[in-house]
Amino acid sequence: MKKISIADCVPSFTGVSTDSRTVKTGDCFFAIAGENFDGHDYVDEAFSKGAVCAVVSRASSPRFEGETPSTGRAASRKPQIIKVDDTIQALGDLAREYRKRAGYKVVSITGSVGKTTTRQITHHVLSQHFKVHQSPKSFNNNIGVPFTLLNAAPGTQIVIAELGSNHPGEIAYLTRIASPDIAVITNVYPAHLEGFGSLEAIVKEKMSISKGLLPGGIMIVNSGFKQLTDFCREKNIEFVSFGKSENADIPVKNISFNGSSSMFTIEGTEIELPLPGQGNVENALAAWSICKQFGLSAKDFAKAVKIFSGTVMRAEVMQIGTLTVLNDCYNANPASMKNALEILSNIDSTKKRRLVFICGDMAELGAQSENLHVKLGEEVAKAKIDLMLAVGRLSKIAAKAAKTRAKNNLQIKSFEDTLSACNKLHEFIKDYDIILVKGSRTAKLEAAVDKLKELFLRNTPPVMERFDTRF
Repeated sequence: MKKISIADCVPSFTGVSTDSRTVKTGDCFFAIAGENFDGHDYVDEAFSKGAVCAVVSRASSPRFEGETPSTGRAASRKPQIIKVDDTIQALGDLAREYRKRAGYKVVSITGSVGKTTTRQITHHVLSQHFKVHQSPKSFNNNIGVPFTLLNAAPGTQIVIAELGSNHPGEIAYLTRIASPDIAVITNVYPAHLEGFGSLEAIVKEKMSISKGLLPGGIMIVNSGFKQLTDFCREKNIEFVSFGKSENADIPVKNISFNGSSSMFTIEGTEIELPLPGQGNVENALAAWSICKQFGLSAKDFAKAVKIFSGTVMRAEVMQIGTLTVLNDCYNANPASMKNALEILSNIDSTKKRRLVFICGDMAELGAQSENLHVKLGEEVAKAKIDLMLAVGRLSKIAAKAAKTRAKNNLQIKSFEDTLSACNKLHEFIKDYDIILVKGSRTAKLEAAVDKLKELFLRNTPPVMERFDTRF
């Protein structure tokens, strides 16, 4: 096996892959050891599918020692084995080098909540004017960010990447790979406290995105979070702020909500956003702050965002038979839970339909976990939910706190896991309910959404006059 610089190999292949099942002819295969599979065991398969090289940290089979592998078919060149100390780090090194050579601009987005929606709104709007590539799904870690940069096709003008973190140091590493021209922090809330321990540590971690900012780059932060603006001033980091306050560099005015839509004004232009809730207004404002840097006008933004289709499993409003379902089950933390409950409580202007919350645990909150679930229960009580179906041990704590504080006739039912809840949904959910489904990834509450489809996507009864089913 040859031990060479991964950067020297940039021109020698046409794509990268870490999954032998999806390898294409001309790819470089990175053998990465995961929790369930080790890529070193699939190097042979990658070559058989046309990979021209493989990056490994150890020999995957005895015949690779000192020998160039054969693909078992006619080939214009023999595949190559590249030996490195750490294949994940090598992937990052390659992405950093490719980013330098590619010539596109990079927008990096981080924050406790709203990263994906901000990224997708930004991509949707900028794509009307530029050739833009974005993270596929939430590819925001030490494998996903390099993949985002490497998968940008020739001719790409802008790459939009999410940078995520659940322990200190991740964002500093990722931002030095991405080298952003524009860095954005949507907000800072208690999230992943198990890895950080405090909000102060989270602020420091999010602000580390500035360490990779190119000279002359633009730092954008939410003015509603004094911790961010104070940090910038203390560290002499120049920044542009967006937010609801009058002193924000990029302000928003006249915010209002109408069922599943939001209205607001920027630079005298009225914006109609087909997403509900205060959190989504802030996401859209963050997106506008980015688009503005690329020369777009408020009218350009208004025209494009009006037809934005939303984000799967993130405040996604769905009509399932007679049900209105707010599918927000991709992930959860205290801030995103509060935003989702606010949307739920305001989605029916008539206040005649029953509000239901299918609630999963919020994960990775560390020592503060139980206390934060008690606070979640307080938010449930404020939202005047009619029925709460709690899934998991921690959600049960939230349900008990909600019941204690509720001033309406809140009904609660607790389940050990998602499967148990799904098996009982037919007993609790009624026609015309408005339902929020939200929990951390560990709860996998999309199964509950699928069950609701199974139960209610049938012969839909006629809409009863006493209900306003607009949303």
